[in-house]
Amino acid sequence: MRNNRRRRIGLAAAAAVTMITLPVPAVAQPLAVSWHEVVVTGAGSEAAAGAVEAAGGRVVARLPLARGVAALLPQGAALGPGWTVAPQRELTVAGATSDGAGSATTVRQMLGMPARGDEGRGVTVAVVDTGIADVADLTGRVAARVDLTGTGGGDGYGHGTFMAGLIAGSGAASGGAYRGVAPGADLVDVKVADADGRTDLVTVLRGLQWVSDHRKDVQVLNLSLSSDSPLPYQVDPLNQALESLWRQGVTVVVPSGNEGPGTGSVTAPGNDPVLLTTGGLDAAGTAGRGDDVVGVWSGRGPTSQGDAKPDLVAAGGHVVSLRSPGSAVDRGNPSARVDDAYFRGSGTSMAAAVTSGAVAATLAVQPKLGPDAVKNLLIETAYPSAGLTAAAGGGAGGLDVPGALAAAPAWRTSKAQSRYEQDTETVRRDAKRWSAFTRAIVAGDGQSAERAWAQLTPASRDWAARAWAQLDPTARAWAARAWAARAWAGADDGWAARAWAARAWAARAWASTDWAARAWAGEDWTARAWAGEDWTARAWAGEDWAARAWAADRWSASSWAWLPQS
Repeated sequence: MRNNRRRRIGLAAAAAVTMITLPVPAVAQPLAVSWHEVVVTGAGSEAAAGAVEAAGGRVVARLPLARGVAALLPQGAALGPGWTVAPQRELTVAGATSDGAGSATTVRQMLGMPARGDEGRGVTVAVVDTGIADVADLTGRVAARVDLTGTGGGDGYGHGTFMAGLIAGSGAASGGAYRGVAPGADLVDVKVADADGRTDLVTVLRGLQWVSDHRKDVQVLNLSLSSDSPLPYQVDPLNQALESLWRQGVTVVVPSGNEGPGTGSVTAPGNDPVLLTTGGLDAAGTAGRGDDVVGVWSGRGPTSQGDAKPDLVAAGGHVVSLRSPGSAVDRGNPSARVDDAYFRGSGTSMAAAVTSGAVAATLAVQPKLGPDAVKNLLIETAYPSAGLTAAAGGGAGGLDVPGALAAAPAWRTSKAQSRYEQDTETVRRDAKRWSAFTRAIVAGDGQSAERAWAQLTPASRDWAARAWAQLDPTARAWAARAWAARAWAGADDGWAARAWAARAWAARAWASTDWAARAWAGEDWTARAWAGEDWTARAWAGEDWAARAWAADRWSASSWAWLPQS
């Protein structure tokens, strides 16, 4: 069990929580020049800053988590093929729908959890949202507050407080009736959106950077926001920042968005196959599962790049949580109030918050689970129902919190998790040899690559064999074509026979998050590409959720047609 000592992240005394207000970057633009506010990502934040300044631009904020910077670029500026330039864009909360209809069944009843409980103790959840109001049900639960908007503390919109209540509300104002999923968990209030529920890419990235800077004290991140990103997830700065947090050990929960019921209606960042994406189910106000259906508003896959989403669905219809008195949502929807302290709403934001609470409860039971294992656990224990099929937008099924908590203590010793940990350690130990191998391949030096391959440990070569073998025939054929076209056209048959395992590397190289984000420019990508947990996850893809995440459509040439060609 996790130590029950409260973590204060060095920001607050026991009696009060300090509001940390980070300065809003100045974006003043000279009138004589047409400027564009952008996020530039690639080989790292320092290199990105240099590239921006060399192009006559101005750095607004450094974003190491996204391997880049927020910047102002003058009209016509060119940074070269090694950089991804993403325009500033608006993001909105993914569940501002409030309703005055439906019964006030508690979330814990919907989930089949006992009315009383103290789940989540020792775990901290970052709520990146519109802020968290100072209400009775969250007394002593907010460990830190940080404001990225410049508008001060509190929740002028009412969305973040609602999420916080679903995650860790105590139910104090209702005699415990409207208790959250993990009432023992701590919260970090990362305010990135204003009183209208609006924010932007740069502000959210700055909030995520703050979480990354304090990642030793945060285990779960709830981001109930959505946007229509123009970029593939492989290079979108928001997706990449969230994937970086995932690799740092923070389980990231995002909504599928409220653009349903049409197919292909999942919004970013819920389109990312790495993250835990939650759709919303409507439990019809009952604890029984037979009448559960996917909410008509819940975003459904596949994504525009062919990934199956959401991963699962959770209670998101007509759920009751905390009211932020006087907020925009509260004033605009008086009929949705439940008693004096609560509110009723529907949306995938709510489903994401419920899932974040479930993750916190799970980590309190088994704190050694990493994000991949947590995702695997929740998907494998999801319950089936006629209205929650994958075809209906239900992913793996409905979130089963009691089932996940029962399975969690032994989950780390499962075959898949053990193999995953073994492979991760194998690749980390052999990282320098893998780097030598990949440098030789990038340089087109077949003899050096062959020598480097021979120096790899047997365990590494065995891992590569399994990684390659578990690609389906379409993926292998595409990887082989990419390999032949890019590096080894005209290679002799002997090398081709010996390099079958290296083609697994080719699949990684042509389709990896690290490679795509750097667009052929970085020199340090190889160490992370081979040491990262997201790569070794593919070696056990046949045994867990990764089979869906890393299916052939992720690797297909059509998904990568936009990549620059060398």
